[in-house]
Amino acid sequence: MSDLVHKSNPWQFTFSNKKVIIKEMTVSNRFTLARAIFAPIFYLLFNLPIWLNSHILGVVSACVMIPLLAVVEVTDYWDGHYARKYNEVSDFGKLFDPFADVILNLTVFLCAVEAGYMPFLLFVLIFYREFSQSFLRMVALKKGVAIAARMGGKLKTVFYIITGFFFLTLESYTRFAFPFIPEFIDTIIKTSLLWSIRVLCVVCVLLSWGSFIDYIKSFHSILKGSE
Repeated sequence: MSDLVHKSNPWQFTFSNKKVIIKEMTVSNRFTLARAIFAPIFYLLFNLPIWLNSHILGVVSACVMIPLLAVVEVTDYWDGHYARKYNEVSDFGKLFDPFADVILNLTVFLCAVEAGYMPFLLFVLIFYREFSQSFLRMVALKKGVAIAARMGGKLKTVFYIITGFFFLTLESYTRFAFPFIPEFIDTIIKTSLLWSIRVLCVVCVLLSWGSFIDYIKSFHSILKGSE
């Protein structure tokens, strides 16, 4: 006999069969889950050619990393669209959506740090911000308030994505190692992309902490009440 016990939310089950989770999940949360699951897959896809020292795998990964990431990033639109369409907007979704975004974006940035494109200090600053924001959401949730994304947070996420694609463009270009491109042009392309990535990383840090301060100001009353 199954020990499944239904509560108030499709996610709130006591279960013994993991398939129940997928079956009962809302459409919007499935799209969100896809981003969270893709994060470790992306990390492996990026690093396997390096770990195995395989040029062929490097070329294959260069061909698929950007298209796959683009499709997964689009799910951030789909989950919101279907949540509104099917009236699936929930406090859980408001927490799960930014969580999946953070996991995916930090994974991409970690790869950029490992490849030498993103300064480690900037990654640490972004990492601290994101987990501080997660703590803020938990404090608010304890007070019965689910903090949804604000405009500053959405703008920050957009620049996270743009930075990630710039980074993957340079990495993919490097992995292809086009032999017919003159060396001086190759140097100009790589240098231009690298400095664009560095500038974008700084912008990401500024936007991330600026939006975090905005969240603190907007929900100051909630934080004050938690003391």
